[in-house]
Amino acid sequence: MQISAVISVDELTRNGADWAPLAAMLERCRTWGYDAVELAVRDPARVDARALEQALQSAGLAVAALATGTAYSADGLSFTHPDAGVRRAARERIADHCRLAARVGGFVILGLVRGRVSPGVTREQAEAWMDEGVAASCEAGARAGVRLLFEPINRYETDLVHTVEEGLALLDRIRAPNLGLLVDTFHMNIEEADICESLRRAGARVHHVHAADSNRCYPGAGHVDFGAVIQALEAMGYRGYLSAEILPRPDLEASLERAAANLRRLLGRDEL
Repeated sequence: MQISAVISVDELTRNGADWAPLAAMLERCRTWGYDAVELAVRDPARVDARALEQALQSAGLAVAALATGTAYSADGLSFTHPDAGVRRAARERIADHCRLAARVGGFVILGLVRGRVSPGVTREQAEAWMDEGVAASCEAGARAGVRLLFEPINRYETDLVHTVEEGLALLDRIRAPNLGLLVDTFHMNIEEADICESLRRAGARVHHVHAADSNRCYPGAGHVDFGAVIQALEAMGYRGYLSAEILPRPDLEASLERAAANLRRLLGRDEL
């Protein structure tokens, strides 16, 4: 297993005008021992893909995945919005993420962009729209040669697909060969009766792991048993990333440095 750090391209490039802060953060991630970064990108159309490629190459870091959540939180785009135009824009935005991933590498994550059940919309209709959006995104990914991830998210952030079991059911409905499951230990701590048993149940369909403690801080800051989680993943034959998607507490740099140190120790990779 390797480790990656989740960082925001939008926040660190100051709306694309200055790439120095992102380049500096990438260099620090490499120094802390990360193998890759997971990049949060609001709108790929606003990203200078060539500058991003150069910054990644200079730091010697791979891209584990592209996170798409700010398309929902900042722009209100979702697969389940009552407005067909918004649903279409959400699918188009994910297609743009797929095209960027084809250049820089990594999975494309389908998380909050799934949306919620809106007032006046039945659960059955919302689920149908969600499935339609996921399927269309997988088709866009296939055209770009990109794989996608669907992430179960806890009940406080969405009312659609909370558990690993529900995520696996969605994968069974979509049946796209380029779609896998992203599991997040923070969400699992809320929704799963037994994190390790849920991991074993998902098995080879787990393609990516978000490593965050019970308080959404760096691994080691809460009560998730990451030793047991890593043992379960190793027993499953998981060879993907443990990606630190964590709150910036006490600040971004300290949290990512502590996450890297703790994950490397748990993986038996103390030496840089």
